[in-house]
Amino acid sequence: MAANVSVLSPRLAERKLHLATAIGFPLVVLIGYFKSYYFSFLFDVPRVANALVHAHGIIMSAWVLYFVMQTALIRTRNVKIHMTSGLVGIALAALVIVVGLATAVDAQLVRGAAPPGENPHAFFFMPVSDMVIFAGLFATATYFRKRPIEHKSLMFLTAIAFVPAALFRIPVVPPEYAMLWAFGVPALMAVAALVWHSVKYGKVNRVFAAGVAAIVAAVPLRPVIANSEPWLSFAAWIAALV
Repeated sequence: MAANVSVLSPRLAERKLHLATAIGFPLVVLIGYFKSYYFSFLFDVPRVANALVHAHGIIMSAWVLYFVMQTALIRTRNVKIHMTSGLVGIALAALVIVVGLATAVDAQLVRGAAPPGENPHAFFFMPVSDMVIFAGLFATATYFRKRPIEHKSLMFLTAIAFVPAALFRIPVVPPEYAMLWAFGVPALMAVAALVWHSVKYGKVNRVFAAGVAAIVAAVPLRPVIANSEPWLSFAAWIAALV
């Protein structure tokens, strides 16, 4: 009986969720950027010889590795090292946001990069919104660092927030559905994780639910805001400055 209770333990189920995330997150990133960045030298694909792009790639890769390391530290019960490393995570997260936004400005507003048929100024909202959501989730996770369930749930969502950029580069759907694929799948993953978490604990964690709600709400709001006159005017203003 004790063994069965252990198998059904909410904490054990939660550990499995974060283990799956620690494996799946870097795997999706590797697959998404395998051809376009990490191993682009093996393929005949356009390459941007831009120091900012490489800095962004290095910092984002470091964040993925940091996420995996922090998960491993918790699984091996090295809680003190995990908490001490949190200071490194705050500094790294700040770099992710600053360099990520700078890269988006360079890509969309300077070089005019965007998917075929997309307005670069409108598309600029996509990476900006990713960074805003990540910043909000990470800041809240840091605030709840002494409440393990909320902290780990929000850190799980930071990984979900960065999945769209990688999924967008995995062409499994026609181009016209690429945006829905890239943003819709992570939203469904977040909802599924919340439902699973709620069933295991027998109640809905309000902090986790609020984070999931933000990710889900962003799916329909992104194209609306991106193509709105206020946003396009703002993007044009930033483009004029740079």
